[in-house]
Amino acid sequence: MTSSTQPLTTDEFRTQCREAGVHTVEVATPDTQGHLRGKRVPVDRFFETTITGGCNIADAMFVFDMQNDLPDNEFVNPETGYLDCKLMPDVSAGRILSHRPGYAIVFASVEDPHGNPHPLSPRNVLADQVARLNDQGLDPFVATELEFYLLTPEFEAVQNHIQYSSLTDMIELEPVLHDMRDAIAAAGIEVESSNYEYGPGQVEINCGPADAMRTADNTVLFKSIVKQIAVQHGYRATFMPKPWTEQSGSGMHVHTSLNTDGSNAFASSQGAPNEIMGHWLGGLLEHALAMTLIGAPTPNGGRRIRPYTFAPTHIHWGLDNRSVLARCICEGGSPNRVEYRSAGADAHPHLIIASILAAGADGVERKLSIPPMSEGDMYGNPGDNVAIPTDLAGALAAFEGSALAGMLGEVFSRSYASIAAAEIPMAVENNPDPDEVNNWERERFIEHS
Repeated sequence: MTSSTQPLTTDEFRTQCREAGVHTVEVATPDTQGHLRGKRVPVDRFFETTITGGCNIADAMFVFDMQNDLPDNEFVNPETGYLDCKLMPDVSAGRILSHRPGYAIVFASVEDPHGNPHPLSPRNVLADQVARLNDQGLDPFVATELEFYLLTPEFEAVQNHIQYSSLTDMIELEPVLHDMRDAIAAAGIEVESSNYEYGPGQVEINCGPADAMRTADNTVLFKSIVKQIAVQHGYRATFMPKPWTEQSGSGMHVHTSLNTDGSNAFASSQGAPNEIMGHWLGGLLEHALAMTLIGAPTPNGGRRIRPYTFAPTHIHWGLDNRSVLARCICEGGSPNRVEYRSAGADAHPHLIIASILAAGADGVERKLSIPPMSEGDMYGNPGDNVAIPTDLAGALAAFEGSALAGMLGEVFSRSYASIAAAEIPMAVENNPDPDEVNNWERERFIEHS
């Protein structure tokens, strides 16, 4: 995987803002649900003071659930006072927002009241894993693929049939998708293509790869832009992983490779993983069970983990096989990569990428080996491969106390687990059927996923 995107300097971003007529800069960071939060700052003030002094925001945003309720949390609560944390702009991650003329957005790192990296900030969790790999002389390169549904303003399906990758059907939606592609590209995200997926009104827009942090920022911004453009056209968009029982779920596939001295370390893999790709893959498989909670963080997420859904049901790997958890592209050359296929579209981009990097780095450090490759239909014949939890309680049990949780940070992992734990009794009370997506579940997740 290759990309030519270069980070901006302050002067370059200032020039971009002036030429685009920017009057407001949004200083943003993703909360624990992947929702962008922050402050809107007049452009002159941003370059005069905010760029060096940052701006404050309540740390409560890191313990919100999907509805902005505040479950019990041992680190952020009324006793701690819901302290201010500080958003410190990363100008290299500045973007102009063409779909909202006059606005730009800058991603921010987050500091606690003592000026240290805030342990609950997803960007900081990812930064730690990038640094861990950089210390090994490895530079992670990442791409994400996301599916979503276009919906009516009442959050209902826009059509009642499926036409996968049709260039004829639902042409009335093309102006919406065209504006999405344009706005995404204008925000510095490489757009490769878009197509209809295997659901009524389900869409995938494919974007190019970049370094790990930029891809995570790109992905959370992508989701924000898609939702905003949908509203501008009188529609809605949802990244809820399973909006309807009988229709396809929406996933987030994460592609990773490692660069050393500017070249893909997986490039020599031809028909099978080379040594470092094998160790990387071994780490992903070793920690895949614990990673389920990061990829399916709500009661709805596990509902897409069913046979013949293109979501893996067991922990295994293969080559060009879309029924496995880890699909390895081993065709020789720079496109070689490992595709992690388990996460839902509502997974937090920074956290799922951080988890994959942590797992892969552990595999490289410990020189983990891989089991035999899986071939054929891994839904019909999963063999003795470990099954992935299909409910939130099972995913939480696999995460708590795991080696992966330790690698992501004790404070973060305990806080993250407590948010998931608060969802479980609500789900049991309001939707006890493990195979049914009911109205309560849609009302809770469809708008905000």
